[in-house]
Amino acid sequence: MDQKNLVIAIALSIAILLGFQYFFEQPKLQREQAEQAKIAQQQNASGTPGPAANAPSAPGAPGTAGAPTAGSAVVPSAQSRAEALKAAPRVKIETAKLHGSINLRGGRIDDLTLAEYHETTDPQSPEIELLSPIGGPNPYLAEFGWVPGTANAGVKVPDEATEWTATGGPLTSKTPVTLSWDNGAGLRFTRTISVDDDYMFTVKQGVENTGGAPVALLPYGAVSRTGTPETSSYYILFEGMIGDFNGLLKEVKYGDVKPGAPVEVASNGAWLGFTDKYFLTALVPPLDETIKGRFTHALVERTDRYQTDYLSGERTIQPGASAEAETRFFAGPKVVKLLDKYRDQYGVPHFDDAVDWGYFFFLTKPIFYALDFFYSVIGNFGLAILLLTVIVKGLFFPLASKSYKAMSKMKLLQPEMVKLREKFGDDKARLNEETMALYKRVGANPLAGCLPIVIQIPVFFSLYKVLFVTIEMRHAPFYGWIRDLSAPDPTSFINLFGLLPFDPHGVPVIGHMLMIGLWPIIMGCTMFLQQKLNPQPADPVQAKMFMILPVVFTYMLSAFPAGLVIYWAWNNTLSVAQQWLIMRRAGAA
Repeated sequence: MDQKNLVIAIALSIAILLGFQYFFEQPKLQREQAEQAKIAQQQNASGTPGPAANAPSAPGAPGTAGAPTAGSAVVPSAQSRAEALKAAPRVKIETAKLHGSINLRGGRIDDLTLAEYHETTDPQSPEIELLSPIGGPNPYLAEFGWVPGTANAGVKVPDEATEWTATGGPLTSKTPVTLSWDNGAGLRFTRTISVDDDYMFTVKQGVENTGGAPVALLPYGAVSRTGTPETSSYYILFEGMIGDFNGLLKEVKYGDVKPGAPVEVASNGAWLGFTDKYFLTALVPPLDETIKGRFTHALVERTDRYQTDYLSGERTIQPGASAEAETRFFAGPKVVKLLDKYRDQYGVPHFDDAVDWGYFFFLTKPIFYALDFFYSVIGNFGLAILLLTVIVKGLFFPLASKSYKAMSKMKLLQPEMVKLREKFGDDKARLNEETMALYKRVGANPLAGCLPIVIQIPVFFSLYKVLFVTIEMRHAPFYGWIRDLSAPDPTSFINLFGLLPFDPHGVPVIGHMLMIGLWPIIMGCTMFLQQKLNPQPADPVQAKMFMILPVVFTYMLSAFPAGLVIYWAWNNTLSVAQQWLIMRRAGAA
């Protein structure tokens, strides 16, 4: 039966290792190869490196009663972001958390950076660029407007070329900006944009009919992005088009929306947009209105164009009357408490599910909230992980104690097991029979040694999920060389953990295999110590195979977030202390 215990442990290790290679390393390699192929294709098409020579313009509202569609016009996109920003008049956005501008040509929100989030752990590194204008690389923007009703197909409404006049500015959390435009045919349009202290914009659209005939219009909102975004391609993380319709969360991958075949959903109360690993853009129409939501994909001049949009119900504006339409637009980090606040404040259904909690949300959410609470008290997410580990060990103490006591009995039986093997080694049936009788006589359970591992696997993967998907863990430091708990340990044993002026990343082919840092090695040592306390297989070959497992886990976990490795090492240390005390009392240590 000790062989079964060994087989189970090895099988678990191999399953984890193969799963890691299949779901993480292989998609990552495929993504890199696809990206390289795409760049090569663009270079062959344009003759110049970088983005394709042309990119689609912003979505234009068609002259029909349908929802806005991705435009087919193209504009040069070879200029830099800074040059693209200078190509049109703008109103500045300046809050404590947002920097950017509103494009007065089209009235779009197409320039936004996040003041509190940077590209690297260096606080002086550039701010994260969330939205970008047309003409620069990878346009990503939000716009709002009106679509003429079927009976008013010829009515002139604002489009991407409309030059708006701004009143007020810059846009701050205290001072809104109002845009206005007259179509010269009896309709005057206004657009008031405000933003709160965080990342939620409110866009109030108004139209006044000074003509002599009624006009039917439908308000819409759209978020579009050019180029297929670079995604993590990990099984445990969704990135793509997202929305909540009729109380159900809908996630659509970029590759699942084919050009000319939009995904359409009618809903009473909804939100929709794009979700990345850490950031979200989302339109939130009035929750008491029935809207038509849509995810679209267009291919223009070999460039992919994605859009999420919605179309509200028709408004008929009588002569001398006016109509209004309001929508909210979130553009920012997926901070859990903030999404919870908007969910409760505005009644946005399942807004917190923009964070990919996964199928085990009943574990990942409590683990995150526990870590976040400990962080609010301690001030360090690394220490919060250590404290959470202690609590988890306390919760599972009765099971672990029972398991370690059973393992103590197994260890005390080692001499008897050796005698049985020597006596019945050639008779497997008799050996198993006598072995089971021995276990039953002393009350030993050969599978008990797997229990401590099995019970912590759900916690392990849930914690990994939390570290991987929550922006609170991004760039969260621990102590010493760990500046980001969500990233792997940056050190390597090859250069003596930074003492030698040598970067293992530069080694061709095997460079990534050499990045085994100090914390993974510490974890491997604690795992080795824990195995030394366990009953050893009588077969020397099996014993050596069993002792290889710490090496396998050390290599495998070297690519995992440092916070997870710290958790595993600390958990092993507590297990060793607990196991040693229990086994010492039983006379097995």
